[in-house]
Amino acid sequence: MTTIVLFHSAQGLRPGVHSFADQLRAAGHTVHTPDFFDGNVFDDLNDGVAYRDQLGIPEIARRGQAAVEDLPNDVVYGGFSLGTGPAQLLAQTRPGARGALLFHGCLPTAAFGTPWPDSVPLTVHTMADDPWVDLAVARGLVDEAKDGELCAYPGSGHLFLDPDLADYDKDAAELVLERVLVFIGRL
Repeated sequence: MTTIVLFHSAQGLRPGVHSFADQLRAAGHTVHTPDFFDGNVFDDLNDGVAYRDQLGIPEIARRGQAAVEDLPNDVVYGGFSLGTGPAQLLAQTRPGARGALLFHGCLPTAAFGTPWPDSVPLTVHTMADDPWVDLAVARGLVDEAKDGELCAYPGSGHLFLDPDLADYDKDAAELVLERVLVFIGRL
């Protein structure tokens, strides 16, 4: 089926990322979950953000690129919050990307110095009132994509897909998975 790479949030490669990946695997997909935090996992988002700042965004981007060096080009790149940076970078700039799944965040295409490629479908999933996500940026990104969709769910939780975190929203998480499987199925 489809090969997918999922990059974790600033809280690290938590069980929630593995759980989401396992759900995609159960649907027949190959899913890679690289750890660009060297095993560091944080219960508190602010601690994870501090670690992100210690590493630096350029280093995180480098680690994301290194994580896919041995993979074929025709993969779907996905990311959770901080992980949307490497996912978007690769989907936007690595030739052959099949699609992008951006959860809890995204950046303007100008951050990577190139427009969104017409050949790469994109979907952004976020809570409508997430204080960490700029909906205007998300709308701009999906509008720039030839095949883009913004799915904004009611609420203000940030990492609402992780069942081990306070922001978890079971109904929204189930709908995200349903939509993601449809998205991947049409690639």
